[in-house]
Amino acid sequence: MISRQGIAENTIYRWKSKFGGMEVFDSRQLRELKAENRKLKLKHLLGEAEIDKAALKEIVEGKW
Repeated sequence: MISRQGIAENTIYRWKSKFGGMEVFDSRQLRELKAENRKLKLKHLLGEAEIDKAALKEIVEGKW
């Protein structure tokens, strides 16, 4: 069954079980931490790609 807001009932129950005891501040902080974590993962992947690129460049130049 879908509520007046267009959200399925099982989604509401899932949200309640996940975020039921949280205050607004806690949920906002969680969202900010998740966003920061995504940025850090992207930076990590970029760093790994740069290391791979440098290693391949050395191999092509015969320095290795």
